[in-house]
Amino acid sequence: MAPEFALAATGFAALMGLIVLRAPIALALLLVGAAGYVHVLDAAALMNYLKTTPYHLFANYTLSIIPVFILMGALAERGGLARDLFAAANALLGRRPGGLAMSVIGASAAFGAVCGSSVATTATFGRAALPELLRHGTAPGFATGTIAAGGTLGILIPPSVILVVYAISTEQNVAKLFMAALIPGLLATLSYLAVIWLRMRLNPGLGPPAPPLDAAERRAAFRRVVPVLGIAVLVVGGLYGGVFTPTESAAVGCIAVLAVGLARRSLPVREIRAAILAAAETTAMIFAILLGAEIFNAFLALTQAPDLLGLWVSEQGFAPYAVLAVLLLAYLVLGAVMDELAMILLTLPIFFPVVTALDFGMTTEETAIWFGILVLVVVGIGLTSPPIGLNVFVISAIARNVPILDTYRGVLPYVGADLVRLLLCVAFPGLSLWLVRLLT
Repeated sequence: MAPEFALAATGFAALMGLIVLRAPIALALLLVGAAGYVHVLDAAALMNYLKTTPYHLFANYTLSIIPVFILMGALAERGGLARDLFAAANALLGRRPGGLAMSVIGASAAFGAVCGSSVATTATFGRAALPELLRHGTAPGFATGTIAAGGTLGILIPPSVILVVYAISTEQNVAKLFMAALIPGLLATLSYLAVIWLRMRLNPGLGPPAPPLDAAERRAAFRRVVPVLGIAVLVVGGLYGGVFTPTESAAVGCIAVLAVGLARRSLPVREIRAAILAAAETTAMIFAILLGAEIFNAFLALTQAPDLLGLWVSEQGFAPYAVLAVLLLAYLVLGAVMDELAMILLTLPIFFPVVTALDFGMTTEETAIWFGILVLVVVGIGLTSPPIGLNVFVISAIARNVPILDTYRGVLPYVGADLVRLLLCVAFPGLSLWLVRLLT
C-alpha cells in the first residue's frame, strides 16, 4: 500500500475507533485531523492553519441558511403547524382504509417544506398524529413505522439541512441542489402512499378508516391549513422562481411562521424562547462537526489520498455505474450504523473525487448535483434501516408501549420502496436534473 493511502487509512481507523468508543463526532474529527496534520507537517503549521480557518469557514454566507432553517422548523413545530397539516390531510383522506396513515405522509411532505430536519419531522408527528392513529385502531407497528418513514421527507423535500452541508462540503450551488431534490422528494411521497394503499389491499385491518367529519369540520380544517401551505409556497416557490436566494427564503419563511404563530396565539414567549435555544443548540452541534470535518479533510488533502484514489479509479477503466454502485452500497451499510451528518462528512472527501473523475455523460456540475441527490436518498434509507435507524429510535422514545421490533417491521415496506426509488434515480438522472436544466 502506498504511504499516502496507509496514512489516510490509519486516520480513518483511528476515527472509527473513537466513534465506537462513543466520543463526540466533532471531537473525534478534530483530534484525528489535528494529529494527522501535525504528523504530515508540524505543530506550528497546524497552529497557523487554525489561526484563520475557523473564521473563514464560519464567515461563509451560505452557512447562514442552516440556523435560519432550523429556527423555522423549531417555530413551526411549537406553533402547531404540523397539527393543522395533519387535520387537513385527515379531512381529505381519513375516511379511506389507511387514510390516517396517508394523512401522516401527506402532512409530513408539506411540513418538510418548512422544516429541513428528519428527526424534527418524526418527533413532531409522533406527538401530533400518533395518538389519533392509535385511537382509531391503526396497528401500532404500522403507525410508528409510517411516522418514521414520513419523517424522512423532512430532508427529502427541500429545503434540507443535509443538502446545505453537502453543498458546502463539495462547493456546489445550494439552490440547484434544492431544485434537484424536489422531484425525487415528491416521488418518495407518492411511493409511500402506494405502499399504504397496497398494504390496505392485503390487510385492511392494519388501518381502519377514521370516522367521517361533517362539512363544517372539514371546512375548518382546510381554513386552518391555508397559512401553512402559503408559507410552503412562499419558501419553495420563491426559491425556485428566483425571487429569493436560499438564505433569503429561509429568513422570509422564518418570519412568516413566527407571524402566523403570533397571530394565532399559538407561540407564546416561552415557546419562542425554547425554539431559539433548540435552534442554537442544533446549529452549534452542526457547526462543531463542520469544523472538525474541515480539519480532518485538510489532513486527508495533505496525504493526497482522495485525489490519487480518484485518478487511480479513472485509469483502471472501471464501468462508472459499477463504481457508483459500490459507493452507494457503502453508504447503505454505513447509514445503518452511523449518524447521517457524520456519514456524509466522513465519506465525501474520499467518494466525491472518485465520482467526479468518472464519465457519466454529464458535466462535472451535473454529476455533482446528481450524486448529491443519490446521497440524500441513501441517507433517508439509513434513517429508518436497522440496526440503528435514528427515526425509529425517535418514534420509539415517544411510543414507549410499541416494541421497537414492531416499528422496524412496520417501516421495512417503506425501505423497500426507497430502494426502488434509489434505483430509479440512478437509472434516470433526469429525475434529479430536469428541473435544474429547466430553471437555470
